[in-house]
Amino acid sequence: MTFSEEDLPPRKKKLLEPPALDSLGVEELTLYITELEAEITRVREAIKAKQAHAAAASLFFKPPSGA
Repeated sequence: MTFSEEDLPPRKKKLLEPPALDSLGVEELTLYITELEAEITRVREAIKAKQAHAAAASLFFKPPSGA
């Protein structure tokens, strides 16, 4: 049996290496912070969505009471 790249589980995406802060100016650092805050917001929203999905699934698969 032969395997192809598609048969393998997807690889986890590695985070980019942070830039060297010494080489950035104040405006560039401020922009970098703004970009990081936007990414944090996006990740928090993804976490909330996953938690809501898990909560809904646990309610759906909850055994009936008294069983």
